[in-house]
Amino acid sequence: MSLPITLGLLVAFAALALFAGWRGARPPDLSKGPRMAPWRLIMLTAAMGAVLMVVHAVNLLGVQTGRF
Repeated sequence: MSLPITLGLLVAFAALALFAGWRGARPPDLSKGPRMAPWRLIMLTAAMGAVLMVVHAVNLLGVQTGRF
C-alpha cells in the first residue's frame, strides 16, 4: 500500500473515530427507541485502524518497527 493511500485511510479512520465518539457520548433518547449502532465499538475499531495506519506510514517512511 502506498503512502498516499495509507494517509487517506488514516484520515478516514480518525474522522470515523471522532464521529463515533461524538455519537456514542450523546445521551440516549428513549422516545426514538434503542440505538441500533454500537457507537463505542465502532469508535474503538476505527481508532485501532488509525493506529495501525500510523505504524504502517512510519514503516513506509523508513523507520523499522518490530523485531529486527
